Amino acid sequence: MTTVPHWPLALWLVRHGQSAGNVALEAAHAAGHDRIQLEMRDADVPLSADGLVQAEALGSWFANLPAHERPEVVLASPYRRARETAEAIRAGGGLAAVSISLCEDERLREREFGVLDRLTASGVAELFPDQAEARRLLGKFYHRPPGGESWCDVILRLRSALDTLSLHHAGKRVLIIGHQVVVLCLRYLLEQLDEAEVLAIDARGDVANCGVTEYRLAADGARMELVRYNFTAPLRETGAAVTSAPDAPVAAR
Repeated sequence: MTTVPHWPLALWLVRHGQSAGNVALEAAHAAGHDRIQLEMRDADVPLSADGLVQAEALGSWFANLPAHERPEVVLASPYRRARETAEAIRAGGGLAAVSISLCEDERLREREFGVLDRLTASGVAELFPDQAEARRLLGKFYHRPPGGESWCDVILRLRSALDTLSLHHAGKRVLIIGHQVVVLCLRYLLEQLDEAEVLAIDARGDVANCGVTEYRLAADGARMELVRYNFTAPLRETGAAVTSAPDAPVAAR
């Protein structure tokens, strides 16, 4: 009797390419500013020039796989930088067929930072010292800034997204384009990690822009096995910049 898998055959988790927001955050830190200089919604922040090159490099890497090994389902955060990354991968021939459509899923969006949005670490400490102290006491996993989300809130919506993945895309090859915290929280769920384990992964370094985290269906068909994490060879092989600027200041992450 053939076992019907409950998970995709292959699953790739990819953080979007470097964004204009990543660049602006680095510039604000370097200048010692309290606020990040961006005149647009976080949802509308585009890729930087380097970010587009990164996405194109990743598209070429997928395109060099045999067609029967490339992604056949693409799910992406609706945020512009994630959509642009997905489109660049598709334009580069990185999908199993050119006719594959991009499915935007709002559950894959960036973590919402509420009142701490657009602030640097120094800005949080200066303008919201109570929130800096609350985060210190609670830790980033549980701290929810006013109007924003904790990591647990992100995990809650991602549980639903994984249910959809299992229901509609079992047995397929799936590419997910999201954000740094989304990648880490999906690892938490897929590998059944605890708070200390996922935060230890985070502490070892940021998820690289267009870094690849890959899973394959286990032999028992009941779980996904991690193949590699934060894989950046597709960028290095083409000479694309490898960047890993966080999406939020340390005090808000």
